[in-house]
Amino acid sequence: MRTAGILMPITSLPSPYGVGTLGQCARDFIQFLHRAGQTYWQILPICPTGYGDSPYQSFSSYAGNPYMIDFDDLKKEGLLQEEEYASISWGDNPARVDYSLLYSHKFSILRIACSRISGALSERFQTFCKEQNVWLNDYALYMSIKDYYDGQSWQEWPETLQKREKDSLEAIRQELTDEILFWKKVQFLFFYQWDKLKAYAEENNIQIIGDLPIYVSYDSADVWAHPEEFQLDENLCPIEVAGCPPDGFSADGQLWGNPLFNWDYMKETGYQWWVNRIAYQSKIYDVIRIDHFRGFDEYYAIPYGDSTAKNGYWKPGPGMDLFTTIENKLGKLPIIAEDLGFLTDSVKQLLASTGFPGMKVLEFAFDSRDTGSGYLPHCYPNNCVVYTGTHDNDTILGWFETAPEEFQNNAIRYLRLTKEEGYHIGMMRCAWASVADTAIMQMQDFLGLGVEGRMNTPSTLGGNWTWRCLPGDYNNELADWLHDEMEIYQR
Repeated sequence: MRTAGILMPITSLPSPYGVGTLGQCARDFIQFLHRAGQTYWQILPICPTGYGDSPYQSFSSYAGNPYMIDFDDLKKEGLLQEEEYASISWGDNPARVDYSLLYSHKFSILRIACSRISGALSERFQTFCKEQNVWLNDYALYMSIKDYYDGQSWQEWPETLQKREKDSLEAIRQELTDEILFWKKVQFLFFYQWDKLKAYAEENNIQIIGDLPIYVSYDSADVWAHPEEFQLDENLCPIEVAGCPPDGFSADGQLWGNPLFNWDYMKETGYQWWVNRIAYQSKIYDVIRIDHFRGFDEYYAIPYGDSTAKNGYWKPGPGMDLFTTIENKLGKLPIIAEDLGFLTDSVKQLLASTGFPGMKVLEFAFDSRDTGSGYLPHCYPNNCVVYTGTHDNDTILGWFETAPEEFQNNAIRYLRLTKEEGYHIGMMRCAWASVADTAIMQMQDFLGLGVEGRMNTPSTLGGNWTWRCLPGDYNNELADWLHDEMEIYQR
């Protein structure tokens, strides 16, 4: 079946409270998607944002982002009164998320709401804690200790807490009982609202594509609670870290800094860490997009402490053994593989063996240095997902502002683009017309935004992950136009 969808981060939704939430703004967007004839809403990771405000550097691969909890919906539940939050300033630019203001104000309001959980909600909270005990206890303890030490990374805590010595953990658990309860309640409120939103999407025949980062942050409950799953030394420091090698786009490569997985240990345990993670994500989302798929075939290892990715080297990953194990334990799951970048024959073989659809990005198709990559639409297989660009790329018009003139001309000739129609419209039409089973467009491209609409520029820090829609940006007129396009291209 030919389908289409829109990539729109939840944080980018318009709301009065500084950031997109799981409340009415999300329900309104689902209504827009339904009217526009879309099948999918693709989002970015919903985990708490960490270093650089990035959803790919999170304090937990399981927890939900507290910033996305909607105050108005909490008011409907009797947990807040409007005067307790309505007058707070979230900044003077509704087109940008101000994460510092969110950090300063959001949690004080959530503490009020959490203190009022009672009755039937309290019973649901108890059930939630039992169902999520695999990760919730460690996460709540981790966040409580982190706050106790003024936000310090766990590597800066006393050694007995770093190494989770039993007596020290029990002592601080007793001291921080109230804080631990607060962090658990915050997660309860997030997933209480998430479950309602997910049900609303299902009622409107919209499926949610979630994003699963391959790596987790070093400063996370995941690494602190399960150091044996990662390549750490006797002092719990990474031996090597993740990234990408230098290429035509980056002379120094990309130094992500995440700890690498201890694949030998994971194999011995039947990849249970990954089985648990995928099982959890498959309950939250309808489809999972796995980031950096090639890292399962080979992964790039950079010596810990290096300032660039130049000295890294490739090491073998788990390959098909991991995905065979996952399928045997969980069944065949709807997964999209982010297979971008330079792909070796072994990566291509791994993708073929899994049967997962890979990704095609139109903005990559017209780079004269990258011939034979298969990004031109006449090379597509049916089993793929086509994007004009992803959250790591510029908008279409931004690409035309910044790409070398030769690349622009290649695109104009191949796609038969005209300024009268708009280059962004013509490129999206090409994606919809392609044989790819699924076509996903960035919301910014429907709005005709340039570089100001870019979500993230890899290997840069500051100014990323902040773009937001304004009220009225997506409306019935746009939805009806898009619905007609879907009929033309049978999506």
